[in-house]
Amino acid sequence: MTARQYLNPALDRAALAQAFAVAGRLHVPDILAPDFAAELAAAMAAEVPWTRAFTVNGKGYDIALAAQAETPADVMAAVEAAIAEGGRTGFQYDYERFRVSDEVEAGRRPAGDLAPLGQLYDLWNSDAFLGLIHDITGDDRALYCDAQATRYRAGHFLTTHDDDVEGKHRLCAYVLNLTPVWRAEWGGLLLFHDAEGHIDQGFTPKFNALNLFRVPQVHSVSQTAGFVTGERLSVTGWIRSRRPEG
Repeated sequence: MTARQYLNPALDRAALAQAFAVAGRLHVPDILAPDFAAELAAAMAAEVPWTRAFTVNGKGYDIALAAQAETPADVMAAVEAAIAEGGRTGFQYDYERFRVSDEVEAGRRPAGDLAPLGQLYDLWNSDAFLGLIHDITGDDRALYCDAQATRYRAGHFLTTHDDDVEGKHRLCAYVLNLTPVWRAEWGGLLLFHDAEGHIDQGFTPKFNALNLFRVPQVHSVSQTAGFVTGERLSVTGWIRSRRPEG
């Protein structure tokens, strides 16, 4: 029996490596085989146990949406005010996520409609994908790739940062876009900033496209417009030189 093809076999690795060498970042269309990309999109549209992720006074929180719905209105108003203040004055994020790699590694592998997310984790940590990353980046240290499903709805954002955290062993960051239809004016763009604070380059979410960039690089995700009713869906994470300890 022929092994299933998860990655697009037609990727031009030499051309991708040449493009990545210019700025240490890359937009890779059609990264996955079409049938697997469709399965992932269906999984993301299913009943994912999303949590809302944000910071308050520098501390990160993940709150299940059901728990948020039961939180008193005055408490949520204070949380919303703290999120807004964080966005105005420093590093802040506000979006929804499902920590795929944490679930798999804790023995709670996504099943049923969500099974393709576990298969993606397996693919990301396979010789096939890590070999592709080596060919593109020229860095043979890639050993492990984590993954979280993310959902940006109206008002969600991620302010400027560079992903360089001591002890995390991050080589590259990635965004696998799984939104079937998205327009640039809706926000949710992955933006790269130059030394003067201007936008050097931006990527609009495109279905079945991988955005890959070397760490550190200053970047952000622009706020999703308030009028947007759709969802910016992606799987994001970091390619690392070491597996997590413990």
